[in-house]
Amino acid sequence: MLDPVYGQLVLPFVIALFLAINMGGSGTSPSFSAAYGANLIPRGLIPGLFGIMVFVGAIVAGKGVAVTVGKGIISADLLTITLTSIILLSVALSLLMANLLGIPQSTSQSTVFALAGPAVYFDQLQTQKLFVEIIPTWFVLPIIAFILTYAAGKYIYTPMRKRSKYEFEHINNNPVLQVVVIISSLYVAFAIGSNNVANASGPIASMVINELNITDEHKNFNLIVVLSTLVIAPAFGMGSSFFGHKVVRTTGKEIVEFGPLSATVIAFITASLLLAVSVFKGIPASLVQLNTGAILAIGCAKLGWKEIFSRNSVKKFWVVWIAAPILAFILSLVMTWIADKMDIL
Repeated sequence: MLDPVYGQLVLPFVIALFLAINMGGSGTSPSFSAAYGANLIPRGLIPGLFGIMVFVGAIVAGKGVAVTVGKGIISADLLTITLTSIILLSVALSLLMANLLGIPQSTSQSTVFALAGPAVYFDQLQTQKLFVEIIPTWFVLPIIAFILTYAAGKYIYTPMRKRSKYEFEHINNNPVLQVVVIISSLYVAFAIGSNNVANASGPIASMVINELNITDEHKNFNLIVVLSTLVIAPAFGMGSSFFGHKVVRTTGKEIVEFGPLSATVIAFITASLLLAVSVFKGIPASLVQLNTGAILAIGCAKLGWKEIFSRNSVKKFWVVWIAAPILAFILSLVMTWIADKMDIL
């Protein structure tokens, strides 16, 4: 007979897997659009390669972010089955709003704000980590991505393009470029694994420790994180299989405008920044916003600042990026209040 506690663990795990599937679908785009657009990797191989690299990234470099998400924003003792389900559901609903509006959104930011909701309700918010480290990093990283990519686009990519052609049809005649594009695709997927898997595995790990009354929490947390990652990370590959081909095909149209070389520059810069903040700071960050900052930089280098920043689509990004995390915060706060009043926390 299954212990009732183990049966109750199913719901938050199902929600976490649902989140991972959605993250996998959206994460395929920045990883493999350039390689797919250049016909370097068959579409059928992309989900498997993406899933493998995300899994490796999560296992090798994802521990720091998992610790931050699992117990760096809200006290780990509060993450019961009900509260963990509320947090993950709030993230899922906020991302649904962004998806319906057609705007790629940061799962990391929605997760942090969803954790902050019940933390504020119980007066357990870890303000030092949130306001001194996490939120400033969210503002600084996209600016760094923009500056680095703008410099690369203006002083490296543009002069190279004037001397030689680096469009999709020419990659097949350049084995070195082929290898660079493929490696950059795998590298981005690795960086995604180092950061985004923790959005689900971090809260799940704290919840499991609480519900199973595991002693010596500090010693066992890393083990539980690894076990949670073993369950959750493969769902990124599933999401890539279910949704990735459509996202990659759609984004491919945008990348054709930039060309494979600039797309690879964007991928390398943003993935490096994401990986660095994951390994050295353990901060959940947004590849979506890093990627967008880099794309805006390439656009500015090619078309000019006024042309890019006056576009309505860019203005829409800012609104949704602010609204989605706030929605996650409000949802988790309200649902926590309702659950508390119903005495089911």
